[in-house]
Amino acid sequence: MSMSIEAAKAELRRQMTARLRALSAEARAAASARLCERLCARPEWQRADSILFFASQEPEPDIWPLLKAAHAAGKRVALPRYRPEADVYAAASVRDLERELARGRFGILEPVATCDGIALAELDLVLVPGVAFDLRGYRLGRGKGYYDRLLVEVRGIKCGVAFDQQIVEAVPAGELDIRLDFVLTPTRWVKAGA
Repeated sequence: MSMSIEAAKAELRRQMTARLRALSAEARAAASARLCERLCARPEWQRADSILFFASQEPEPDIWPLLKAAHAAGKRVALPRYRPEADVYAAASVRDLERELARGRFGILEPVATCDGIALAELDLVLVPGVAFDLRGYRLGRGKGYYDRLLVEVRGIKCGVAFDQQIVEAVPAGELDIRLDFVLTPTRWVKAGA
């Protein structure tokens, strides 16, 4: 008898957590820097006027330098902000990275209430965190479905951001799991399903 999708996801989360904890802080920092360099060289990044980032949490790749680079280049910088009335995340623009961020739900940095919302369909590029990714474009999140619900409305490029150690042969996927367009690691940029 095969494992249910939810049980398979839970097991993969457990395995990936152990794999990522084995990476040293120095290895994560070096890989994060390479990942940021690789993305900045991509035409998808260069053409994007509005980008949804994520506030990295250990042991995720640190993409914070990209927020600063995008801001300096005049791109519209956005981060997810929790909307408790709907139990969803939406995008909000951030102009001042020092003053317009605060810890929100789950302790993650997010735009303060005075930051303007931005329609998800208006974003050119969305950088997506996850626990594990496959090259078909499926990702394993933390299990609450927030990113999948957010990604439903995105019309721009959806790009998973991961360390090479987070790439697996196949992520268990159900009908509510949203497929990404690309997966970025420190060593490669992969068009999903190619």
